[in-house]
Amino acid sequence: DNMVKLLDLQAITMMHGNEYRAAVNRVIESGWFLQGNENKQFEADYARYIGTDECIAVANGLDALYLIMRAYKEMGFMQDGDEIIVPANTYIATILAITKNDLTPVLVEPTWDNLEIDIDKIEEAITPKTKGVMIVHLYGRVAYNDKVGEICKKHHLKLMEDCAQSHGCSWKGVKTGALGDAAAHSFYPGKNLGAFGDAGAVTTSNPELASIIRTLANYGSQKKYMFKYVGMNSRMSEPDAAVLYVKLKYLNEDNKKRQELAAYYYENIKNPLITLPARIADENNVYHQFPIFCERRDELQKFLADNGVQTLIHYPIPPHHQECYIEAAWNKPQLSLPISEKIHEQELSIPMNQVILMEEAKIVVDALNAFK
Repeated sequence: DNMVKLLDLQAITMMHGNEYRAAVNRVIESGWFLQGNENKQFEADYARYIGTDECIAVANGLDALYLIMRAYKEMGFMQDGDEIIVPANTYIATILAITKNDLTPVLVEPTWDNLEIDIDKIEEAITPKTKGVMIVHLYGRVAYNDKVGEICKKHHLKLMEDCAQSHGCSWKGVKTGALGDAAAHSFYPGKNLGAFGDAGAVTTSNPELASIIRTLANYGSQKKYMFKYVGMNSRMSEPDAAVLYVKLKYLNEDNKKRQELAAYYYENIKNPLITLPARIADENNVYHQFPIFCERRDELQKFLADNGVQTLIHYPIPPHHQECYIEAAWNKPQLSLPISEKIHEQELSIPMNQVILMEEAKIVVDALNAFK
């Protein structure tokens, strides 16, 4: 199997295998597996890294997204039926978190060159029911600019960030996860910062919000066997926290390797049938994925597979075309979102991670350039 893998988790894990073994052993020997020192240590370290006062470790990225809006509902900022503006071309989790809270997603198109929400289209989507804007730093590219911050202040909206793909990315020196009022992070194993299973976190500098999220995630309990809210169970395991604490030390270095690979791709992919996303400053992109676009995407994917290059589509079907949402009131009459649909029809993610060797990168480039 000589494929250049999209993501070689085994090789990535082996880079620091002994440190992970030591971390997990430390947990085994402590005999403490939930809500212990490893969680406290990782939360403190990650909050410091992101630049927020608070970090709440939870079970996964979807829970992190859900808990932010659920906490805002408990605080009285949002109620059933209120609207949240969200990019149309995001992963389903962003939309699920909104609808699971009985809130209404208002889908706004991305821009074709940045692939992120079109900030110039946000204001026209605001209604009296709008309570928040959820920006998604998709593919590792920053979705924020000063204008979206100003719009949210002017209209008294909560600015929430979905940072599932943007660990270590920043805007003018401020990390994603510290740009808005609250942010959700996923540590799914394939992320730039990945756990050994599902894990997530919320970062915020609002102490009341943080306290409510922490309580909601612990069955709604602040004090053992006393329940203030109808809560849920969403916690990060101690082994995962221990592993993430080790991984965080290498995040900037890993991202730098991704950026070097991306630079090589930008300089060497030369095929008129293939479009690359507009290049943005490295500070604003940690290349969780490297998306390319082709009108004959499915043919290209097969051609690459035949030439030893593994790829994946992010994502084949946009949220508003998913079976689970076809009958949703907010999706009627069937939304017309041509830019989002074009992205879903043409996007292909090529191998991108910190362990790809230069000779592998060359195989990828040569295969792309050979497609006719």
